[in-house]
Amino acid sequence: MNWRAVRAIVRKDLKVVLKSRAVLIPLIMVPLIILVILPAVGGVLLANANPNSPEIADFRRESAMFFDNLPGTIGDRLDQYDNEVQRVTYVIFNLFFPSMYLLLPTMVANVIAADSFAGEKERKTLEALIYTPTTDRELYLAKLIGPWVAGVAVGWLGYIAFALIVTATTWPLMGGVFVLDLAWLLLILWVTPAAAGIGLGAMVLVSSRVSTFQEAYQLGGVVVIPVLLLLFGQIGGVVYFSPLVALITGAILWAIALVLVVYGARTFHRGELMARL
Repeated sequence: MNWRAVRAIVRKDLKVVLKSRAVLIPLIMVPLIILVILPAVGGVLLANANPNSPEIADFRRESAMFFDNLPGTIGDRLDQYDNEVQRVTYVIFNLFFPSMYLLLPTMVANVIAADSFAGEKERKTLEALIYTPTTDRELYLAKLIGPWVAGVAVGWLGYIAFALIVTATTWPLMGGVFVLDLAWLLLILWVTPAAAGIGLGAMVLVSSRVSTFQEAYQLGGVVVIPVLLLLFGQIGGVVYFSPLVALITGAILWAIALVLVVYGARTFHRGELMARL
């Protein structure tokens, strides 16, 4: 394995990402909105909410079925809080935000991987890439590593920003850190790399078969469907975020990512790329 050539391609791809507005803007704006702006606004509003206000009472009444069907471990944790605002705050940031958070590593890997081959075609640099002194497997691996590392890095850094902002804005209400537990740790260390893997596995496969970045990005958008299903399941009260759910979700995403990566490696041939130039 020519790791020197692989590292050179990875560095080149990441440098291109930093110079491309079409790639860089969504990489900045989406995490900023989901993990910074929304938690900051929500945290401030909840921290200043009146537990006895009609709005809180209406929300609790309308979502009574959701709260009543919570698993025992989550119900026991909510019972430790003194008022409904604290319980609502815990549920919003610990049950709903994890699924939204999972969209980020998937999306980041998706965007960068969409630029992997389709972007090279648009920039007229694919022919030079094909003639690099690498095997098909080395070239394919190099195109996987960059998006995966970026997706995981954004996921981990995004969680740190999310935890700091939520803790800072809700400290007067919650009195401490409440978005760090076993479920979150599993989500960060086990599920996030898998989510990035499923995004890049599909996108490198798609990107090598289309002509433009926009085509690759649009076709590869289907990889977020498993994450959206988890989000809708939580909103509908079908599934609740827990360590077990994190373990199962990660296992499913890893399995899908492995299938996509292995299939892509077996079907990837630079000769086919040359034919599409």
